Amino acid sequence: MTHIDLIIIGGGPIGIACGLEAKKNGIEYLIIEKGPIVNSLFNYPINMQFFSSSEKLEIDEIPFISKEAKPKRNEALEYYRRIVTSNDLNINLFEKVTSVKKQEEIFYIETEKEKYTASFVVVATGFYDIPNTIDAPGENLPKVSHYYKDPHFYAKQKLAVVGASNSAVDAALECYRKGAEVTMIVRGPEIGKRVKYWVRPDILNRIEEGSIKVYYNALIKEISPDKISITMPEGDISIPNDYVLALTGYKPNFKFLQEIGIQLSDDHKLYPQYEEESMETNIKNLYLAGVICGGMDTHVWFIENSRIHAKTIIKDISSKTKIP
Repeated sequence: MTHIDLIIIGGGPIGIACGLEAKKNGIEYLIIEKGPIVNSLFNYPINMQFFSSSEKLEIDEIPFISKEAKPKRNEALEYYRRIVTSNDLNINLFEKVTSVKKQEEIFYIETEKEKYTASFVVVATGFYDIPNTIDAPGENLPKVSHYYKDPHFYAKQKLAVVGASNSAVDAALECYRKGAEVTMIVRGPEIGKRVKYWVRPDILNRIEEGSIKVYYNALIKEISPDKISITMPEGDISIPNDYVLALTGYKPNFKFLQEIGIQLSDDHKLYPQYEEESMETNIKNLYLAGVICGGMDTHVWFIENSRIHAKTIIKDISSKTKIP
């Protein structure tokens, strides 16, 4: 069993930032990531463009140069990959952490490949791995996906896009422009207010002209192999359908947090407990970093406003280990 002073669970931008900060402060560390470098970003849609400008996605003051002010997925992958390789960060990829347990002052970490002990642990696992389900019959059919990658697949198909956030709007527009017959199914009365400001007018114009059909105040009643049934205030209707993109958001792995022993709030927000001045949880020497700190409010923390977590955490660890 290998002992590492600090184990960082999650190799996304904030996990990488924690690794950089630990290295600068002389702390022995290991980043463990269940997929490739910045796994969540890798699984974003191919043509995805960030809401944030490139300088707000920078970590450790390393310049992020992009063709446009707001970079795209492939540019972000290149940027974060270069940081990992150029700084020779200690990171294990395609190694999923399955268990974190504390006995006295030592953490025992098990993965699908190895066992470790550590004095400190940072959980920076994000929220992109578990989709919010629509809980309708037929949701598990092969035609239904909670992740969107490439519009080419849906060309000449009858596509239902469930949701009204950035991901749903981007998918609807891209697939429409590649020749899909797109219908949006929106639970609320309008397209989301937080949709990117340069995209929202586009989707509203496509809806107004009839290029993209939309049903507001609608809920999925049932998904069948050749149709989708929805419920609205005025009654139920069925729509011919080939594929469904249920882009209704994602949530952190709360079960994993609870198994570790991290306390969550009693309300539906499920905020994890931590101290803002150190990011330390109710478990001594175990810290949270990044979007996971917001519980179900996954729109509260982003790369740009959670980069500071790395410095905050490593400063606290350094004070405990008396590393200058």
